[in-house]
Amino acid sequence: MVRIRPPFNLDIFLNTGDKGSTVLSLPKKQVLFSQGDTTDAVFYIQAGKVKVTVLSEHGKEAVIAILERGAFVGESCLVGQTIRTATAATLEGSRILRIEKAVMLRLLQEHPRFGEAFMSYLLLHSIRVQEDLVDQLFNSSEKRLARALLLLAHFGKESKPETVIAKISQETLAEMVGTTRSRVSFFMNKFRKLGFIDYKGGSRGNGALHVHSSLLNVVLHD
Repeated sequence: MVRIRPPFNLDIFLNTGDKGSTVLSLPKKQVLFSQGDTTDAVFYIQAGKVKVTVLSEHGKEAVIAILERGAFVGESCLVGQTIRTATAATLEGSRILRIEKAVMLRLLQEHPRFGEAFMSYLLLHSIRVQEDLVDQLFNSSEKRLARALLLLAHFGKESKPETVIAKISQETLAEMVGTTRSRVSFFMNKFRKLGFIDYKGGSRGNGALHVHSSLLNVVLHD
């Protein structure tokens, strides 16, 4: 008889209260670490959202990731990076597990199943980064915005044909897409008029954003 291993649960494993890890309950806009800081820990999002940004020498800020529950932040310290190359801050009230670098390395060495789960996460994250790069290089700002909204709505991860996104500012969307707020506003109005999105619990531009699966037409259209 073949014995099937139960699926590995990262939350349960990391909630064991290992010495060297701390659960942080953080408000919106709380900085986890800043660009230029010394790397000393890895962060795991248990609830909430975290925005990762980079700042150029000329002071221009760009959003490189919006991370949610189940994502790691700052893991590059595990491969020898000594200085943070980005800033991470909460987008909403969040619960974050801070794991000391030495503890994280020990867990990876002593617990093979945790190492497998972490490697799987890194590979999926790497694929997402490559897709984002291709998106920036070859797609228009309209397509990039549509893709960003679909990703925030977890399109393809659930069977539901449409999903609601918690309120996110057009400034943040513009930083994610690499365009201006006015262009984002123009495309959002266009998407709304075409029935690809609408707003719930508020007037236009307020409340939760309802993203319909039909928005995928913008991404697929040549």
